[in-house]
Amino acid sequence: MRTGDANDEDVSLFDTEEDDLRRSKKRNIKHPVASFFHLFFRVCAILVYLLCEILNSSFIACMVTIILLLSCDFWTVKNISGRLMVGLRWWNQVDDDGHSHWVFESRKGTGKQQASDSESRIFWLGLIICPILWVIFVFSSLFSFRIKWLPVVIMGLVLQGANLYGYVRCKVGGKTSLKNMATNYFGRQFLKQALSKEEES
Repeated sequence: MRTGDANDEDVSLFDTEEDDLRRSKKRNIKHPVASFFHLFFRVCAILVYLLCEILNSSFIACMVTIILLLSCDFWTVKNISGRLMVGLRWWNQVDDDGHSHWVFESRKGTGKQQASDSESRIFWLGLIICPILWVIFVFSSLFSFRIKWLPVVIMGLVLQGANLYGYVRCKVGGKTSLKNMATNYFGRQFLKQALSKEEES
């Protein structure tokens, strides 16, 4: 029989109010305007492309509207929402010799500067899904012989693909080659598979 001390109580090691506050900060969207405009321009460009022939018969007006929306999206994502929502930014810099250098930065910090999970999820889902849709639009315009739309969908793919590439490089590190990263990942997967087969036998 176990004898216990009269002062034995179940006491939590962490204050639950602090944990709840920390969790709510991780879930809350700290920059709602940046989150809204991160998705607004890209979704509007896709909707205008999809509904253009139904709503307006003028190809030029639709093309100009889509390209303006794509340009606004490129600028907003590159200069504002990436910095605020996930703490990443990239740009091209030309030195005195005329050589072009790409600069990739990521914010290293904790506390107030740390991005919330909700904002990060919104940022990356919007950044990945929309270029995939533009790839589908490129193939659909090719296979349906809507050649006049091909420059528009290629522009959408290039602008949104450039942002995706820049932010992926920021996330994994500007010095790391994406080819080396993929090679290392597949090498680790192959090693894990070989070790698991070795353990089974």
